[in-house]
Amino acid sequence: MWEPDGAEGHVGKVGVLLEDGTVPGPVYIDMGSGSYVPSFTDWWYYDGWGRRPLADRMRAVCACGWQGGTTYPIDWKRVPRREPYMYDTSGPERDWEQHTRQVDEAALPLPEDVARLISRIRERLDDIGDDDPLTALRIVGALDTIVDIDGCYATRVATRRHTDEEIATALGSTEQATAARLRRYDSRRSY
Repeated sequence: MWEPDGAEGHVGKVGVLLEDGTVPGPVYIDMGSGSYVPSFTDWWYYDGWGRRPLADRMRAVCACGWQGGTTYPIDWKRVPRREPYMYDTSGPERDWEQHTRQVDEAALPLPEDVARLISRIRERLDDIGDDDPLTALRIVGALDTIVDIDGCYATRVATRRHTDEEIATALGSTEQATAARLRRYDSRRSY
């Protein structure tokens, strides 16, 4: 799984396609320990072993539903049996990174002065680091207070004026991640 720096909720991974171009369902592996049979979707489970489907190609996929248009062949002879994650999946990862860049570009930019302030706060927290954790907590607490007060108000105004999709796009996030964030902001308000 690839975690984005900015595009919240846009978690990426390698997806696979069978020779006929279809996307296989999860692989179920009976561990022999009861009625529960776990399923897996990691690309290396589609190796054709036993009764598993044999993936022919790989591509990038994202939790938001986006799928990369470029596919890459899988050379199963070169996939390390005990360490399949060592196989080169850089092509799909680059495609997913391009997708998250496009999500970031579509997001509402922060005002320059605010972006500089946030950057400076991050730098300062990094400087303080392990040397003074109590001061770091104090800074984070002050930021939390701002979120408590302003997050609730901004959430309520934004949800009255904009659709879920518009808000998610403006934040550079998926609708699901945005909904969780807005619930968190709104639930912090004490009545």
